Amino acid sequence: MTEKEFFKENKNVAVAFSGGVDSSVLLLLAKRYCENVKAYFVKSSFQPEFEYEDALAVTRLLDVETEVIRVDVLSDKDIVKNPDIRCYYCKKRIFEAICKAAEKDGFNTVLEGTNASDDISDRPGFAALKEMGILSPLREFGYTKKQIRTIARENRLPVADKPSYACLATRIPTGIVITKEILEKTEKAEGCLRNIGFKNFRLRYLDGAAKLELGEKEFELLYKNRERVTTILSPYYENVYIDLRERADE
Repeated sequence: MTEKEFFKENKNVAVAFSGGVDSSVLLLLAKRYCENVKAYFVKSSFQPEFEYEDALAVTRLLDVETEVIRVDVLSDKDIVKNPDIRCYYCKKRIFEAICKAAEKDGFNTVLEGTNASDDISDRPGFAALKEMGILSPLREFGYTKKQIRTIARENRLPVADKPSYACLATRIPTGIVITKEILEKTEKAEGCLRNIGFKNFRLRYLDGAAKLELGEKEFELLYKNRERVTTILSPYYENVYIDLRERADE
């Protein structure tokens, strides 16, 4: 199905908007082809502040009405227990809130940004979306991540080269209870690293310590800033381990 065909059938849509490149391109296309479109950004303990700021920058640029929905994910025991299908429970909680707000605004069709490059075989969250009838147009169009970034660059979206970002809960190993303290520690520590130039990286929580995963370009940056990185992370973690395997650029 092509863009024009899809949006000819779906002229009034609500877009679940994260501020990443996938949902930004989806919002761009919806704005281009739809009669009515509104973006819904969910703010929770799992989303760092920079994601919120990026999202608002894109919706201002595209001139799309945006609603910020606050969801208390830490009040859900199924999410906090952090089982291997945590993402299923989390997506259900988040999209229930989005669907409720969208329905109130007169939207019966909700879209999200999964693309054709995403491996959905190990994503319980995607199963939740399908159960709820959430549509994934980029996947239907067959758009890969590479193609999506190209569209974003051609349209001068500020997030065109933004690395893919998984929520803060993914930093905590399955089975370890998710707490506000761990999430805040992770957000602050990653924010500090981002401020000195790190882009494609993750800090994984390891029982009081952290494992730092780096993209190819980040290893050189780490070598040049070893003492600074140690100083930055020491208030948050007892020890920091480096994963020598290279993170893929996403």
